[in-house]
Amino acid sequence: MPTTPKVSLIISTYNWPKALNLVLESVKSQSTQPFEVLIADDGSKQETAMLIKQWQKTSTAPLIHIWQEDKGFQLAKIRNKAAIQAKGDYLVFIDGDCLLRENFVKNHINLASPGYFVAGNRVLIKEEFTKELIREQKQIHQLRPWQYSSTQLKRRWPLLELPLGPIRKLRRNSWKPLKGCNFALWKKDFFAINGVDEAFVGWGYEDSEMTVRLLHNGLKLLSGRFSTTVLHIWHPEQDRSNENENWKKLHEVINSNKKVACLGISEQITNNKKESFTYRVE
Repeated sequence: MPTTPKVSLIISTYNWPKALNLVLESVKSQSTQPFEVLIADDGSKQETAMLIKQWQKTSTAPLIHIWQEDKGFQLAKIRNKAAIQAKGDYLVFIDGDCLLRENFVKNHINLASPGYFVAGNRVLIKEEFTKELIREQKQIHQLRPWQYSSTQLKRRWPLLELPLGPIRKLRRNSWKPLKGCNFALWKKDFFAINGVDEAFVGWGYEDSEMTVRLLHNGLKLLSGRFSTTVLHIWHPEQDRSNENENWKKLHEVINSNKKVACLGISEQITNNKKESFTYRVE
């Protein structure tokens, strides 16, 4: 029988410790704890570091803070740094504004399959309810779908948990379902494509471009809908000034057979940069 994968849960964040605290509370409530949790921090200020330090005292799983200097939106780079530090064999990526329901890690483990990567999905929390959550630090991740009101979520039905079976593989050759706020894959498959391409700077499509390269490398997409859905906290849109350029880069890869990121994990390892970005509690 195949062994249960060791999940490295990678949470990206930037200067929103109150949201990150809610996310870490939802991690704490998981029915199956991850092997480790890595905070991929794209240059947050000291308040985030202090929050993580407090969580490191009580976290069930090892909690690792990986930080890089704030030089603008460099999500691809910090995710690669976190993957390099990960000790698990299965990587689950979420954003620091996504609340996890209690079976999130368990369901990702159940969906982990050789030759596949998993595209999870999200349900959006409405703006006014988000403000209430942040202000009062409410814990809502354990509520059932029918316990939410129409004033809280934009949709409730995706929070249902359904097996779906073969339907999960219907879009196995499509890059479109994967969102960077919730996806998972074997670490060896992530390294085989050289991770996320760090040539993507600013918001937009680095996750889609990575998905295309995974498909070019022979992997298939498995849907995590109705199983690994996260609750996405509302926030204003990111600066999208790089969107058109990143869209162009994405379609260049779609129309090629490119499998490996131009600038990714191997370049970080080779350069052996002497940045002090890791805080590890063993």
